[in-house]
Amino acid sequence: MDLSPPGGPLGGPAPQLGVGVVAPFDFALDRELWRWVPDGVSLHMTRTPYVPVVVSLDLARLVSEHETLGEAVRTLSAIMPEVVAYACASGSFVGGVAGERAMCEAMTRAGAVPSVTTSGALLEALGVLGARRVALVTPYTESVTRALEEYVAEAGVLVTGCASMGLTRQIWKVAYREVADMARRAVHGRPGAPDALFLSCTNLPSYDVIPQLEAELRIPVISANQVTVWAALRRLGTRAVGPYQALIDPTALCGPVLPEQEQQEGWT
Repeated sequence: MDLSPPGGPLGGPAPQLGVGVVAPFDFALDRELWRWVPDGVSLHMTRTPYVPVVVSLDLARLVSEHETLGEAVRTLSAIMPEVVAYACASGSFVGGVAGERAMCEAMTRAGAVPSVTTSGALLEALGVLGARRVALVTPYTESVTRALEEYVAEAGVLVTGCASMGLTRQIWKVAYREVADMARRAVHGRPGAPDALFLSCTNLPSYDVIPQLEAELRIPVISANQVTVWAALRRLGTRAVGPYQALIDPTALCGPVLPEQEQQEGWT
């Protein structure tokens, strides 16, 4: 007689809510996405087809074509996720605000479930935080960075400063120390204090640097991967997990500023 509880080792896994994730073919930070996911939720990943193009506006357009997105979403249909997220910042801001909305509509038609994108989630997060002025950090070239600035400005958010790295490949290898240095440049680069800082690109590592930057800069710091998971989980009626991150933990900005030595040790 089987007396194991439902969902126990012998009774099979407990039921899971599902988030379908469509990512570009070169996405490398699957594990980082999972760090924001609570127990009871699973991520189901798929990728767009490979194209021999470096990170650029051309690539952003190729990986966000409606036909490509629709096919990717349909590959997830057998798993029956409750929501689909497109995890790409440049691919979802390259067409402007109207383009991002059209992408969500295309994915929803293909999967018959609610859909979110990284750039739509960015605007949603800024709204929740009450942020009307934002500083930007990007790993992109000048042209891609300019497209992000135009997207944010179109949504009525003032860009107070921006720092970019000019990279076209292997963005996932950027060190936290470099992200932190660029964040300081973005926040202090122009007159006027921002209400928040955004770390763009889902291939840019961000999870561990967020709380340390918030402690130093005293403003909410949000990232592409963070807002993507956060927005998808909101559609499920659940919360992302991320200690000492202001978007997720309202007490995050109440602690003391980290000593400089401790900050630098954390980014090595």
